[in-house]
Amino acid sequence: MSDKTLLLSDDDGVLTVTVNRPNALNALNEQVLTELRTLLEGPLPSTGGAIRGVILTGAGERAFVAGADIKEMSVMTPDEGEAFGALGQRVTRLLEELPVPVIACVSGYALGGGCELAMAADFIYATGSAVFGQPEVSLGLIPGFGGCARLHHRVGPGWARELIYTGRKIDAAEARRIGLVNRVFDTREEMLDSAAATLAEIATRSPVAVALSKSAIDGSIGRPVTDALAIEKAAFRRTFATGDMREGTAAFLAKRPPSFPGH
Repeated sequence: MSDKTLLLSDDDGVLTVTVNRPNALNALNEQVLTELRTLLEGPLPSTGGAIRGVILTGAGERAFVAGADIKEMSVMTPDEGEAFGALGQRVTRLLEELPVPVIACVSGYALGGGCELAMAADFIYATGSAVFGQPEVSLGLIPGFGGCARLHHRVGPGWARELIYTGRKIDAAEARRIGLVNRVFDTREEMLDSAAATLAEIATRSPVAVALSKSAIDGSIGRPVTDALAIEKAAFRRTFATGDMREGTAAFLAKRPPSFPGH
């Protein structure tokens, strides 16, 4: 990636993507978003076997991503602002649509676009130093990378409205209490190690079943129960045509560990 705006590392099937603008608190400018889009639109890079999980984080201890680049936005026209929002929404949707699990690992600030980027992951781990918020209204803006669309799914419409309307920031403990964050850790190293361990555990399961589960959950959000059940039923049906299902059930009956073919 040009100018190392993104740092990538692959360890045993886990791709770690680090936003690397520490002097700007990893703020999302057009370059970062474009490079994220390019990364997510293509096959995930791997030095060995297939990527089975992604860790998304920011460089340094001060910020995961402190937000979108305000200096860049301050001079945008409405058309440019719309295009910038569309780019941010494209990136968050691509992240959400990855067939492998994604864990956002947050230290320091995850504000505005940073909070929106984290919410596009499957779930969020944080350190005690993490600070979350959608403070756009204090700048005369609204969340534009998916905050209005996703936050209420994470924490409920009441909390989403309060956080967005006030622009209030919350710490990691509060974020966990309201359901935004799954787990809170004492140190960044402990957080990253735990995220890698979680992805390693998931990697022992059927990759097809994990991908179909992710797709069914994503497709069900915001839909009536009857529609969500139809989505689930279709995904459930597809598992019966997979080698993973045949291997998983055979291994269970034979009382041996499964060796999933991944198809």
